[in-house]
Amino acid sequence: MPTVSVIIPVYNAEKNIERCAESVLNQEYRDLELIMVDDGSKDGTAAILDELAARDERVRVIHKPNGGVSETRNRALDLAEGKYVQFLDADDWIPADSTKLLVRTMEEKNCDLVVADFYRVVGENVARKGSILNDEVMSRQDYAEYMMESPSDYYYGVLWNKLYRRDIIEEHHLRMNRELKWCEDFIFNLDYLMHVNTVAALQVPVYYYVKTEGSLVAQSMKLTNIVKMKTSIYQYYDRFYRNVLSEEEYRRVRPEIASFLIAAASDDAVIPLMPGTKKLGEEGVPVYFSTDKRDNIITTAYYLNKVYDKLLNAVAMKHDLDLRDVRVYVSIREAGMVKTQKEISDFTGIPQVLVLSSMQKLSSRGLIEMHIDTADRGMSAAMKFNESNELSDDIDTAMQDLGEISLAGLSEEEILRVISLYGRINHNLKEYLKKNG
Repeated sequence: MPTVSVIIPVYNAEKNIERCAESVLNQEYRDLELIMVDDGSKDGTAAILDELAARDERVRVIHKPNGGVSETRNRALDLAEGKYVQFLDADDWIPADSTKLLVRTMEEKNCDLVVADFYRVVGENVARKGSILNDEVMSRQDYAEYMMESPSDYYYGVLWNKLYRRDIIEEHHLRMNRELKWCEDFIFNLDYLMHVNTVAALQVPVYYYVKTEGSLVAQSMKLTNIVKMKTSIYQYYDRFYRNVLSEEEYRRVRPEIASFLIAAASDDAVIPLMPGTKKLGEEGVPVYFSTDKRDNIITTAYYLNKVYDKLLNAVAMKHDLDLRDVRVYVSIREAGMVKTQKEISDFTGIPQVLVLSSMQKLSSRGLIEMHIDTADRGMSAAMKFNESNELSDDIDTAMQDLGEISLAGLSEEEILRVISLYGRINHNLKEYLKKNG
């Protein structure tokens, strides 16, 4: 039985479904099943799905007459066998670490729902979107209070930036409302939240969302229809807060709850040249170099460094830091002693002025100690003694991931041999630099 059931409803998606499905099948987290339900597509979608199923035994494809996205998702939920459920839309895709990070957060935080940041894609531009900066486990009421601030934000309303527990879904017979043509995913989330105790927010983007012109939200709608649908959805929204809050609390915040009626559905804009907007492909750690020549120590060092940066970048986003900050922190941590600004710059390749900026940020967070280095006329830094913190724990996990990625496919004997060789190579290089520094 797979740990995660990934569900994709599909309709006339021949242009994008292979990209979407491959992003799931290429996940670092392998213990999953991919359920794709073809909702009566009239283009070449069906053949593409069947080809994907033939290539990977984790893929399950269902073809059925057209019945709408809610019915399609429900059919997939009926078939799901995983402990957790993750949803995608056929036009979108997920980063390679998406499922791994969602499952890890769910299990490490021991919670009932994980909600995460996402990337909003417009043409060649992309921007990161998220709402909750708190990385502590939240009660249902805590989460409801956050949601009250932006009730129509995609972050809360959609399915695809979340991980659900299937036992909660099945125990309470939760399904998409087939009668609704708008906000059916938001209603599912409200129904699900009625039965959870704890929620965790992951400050790492786990999804690439592409708004398509044909979607209902993107279409111009008559004001009377919007008001009618808003009024209908509000009944669910209001009922949720009546159940979550005490009677006194509900009366106090009722005006804020009623603001849902005038809030517009929003995923925020992606505006070129604005802060936070990047070219697609540059939002993480870009990899441009490639070669068909025989592998050697130079190319191995390049790829190892790129994977290292990619893993640390996820840690950085989770802790609202830059990759540069985490690399500086790692250099101080790995040294095990006081390190000067110049030494950190030498180790990381980061200019000294930027090293100083990162040191100041880390110091303000209480992660390192700084003092003036009189001999070097600069600053030096050291780890705080006897202090464990979540940043260090996440770096340890990232380094474990780096080891697993690097040593994948090797036997236990080969792994021990490689570790031994790493030590000897490191010693040889260090001794050479001592003699020829």
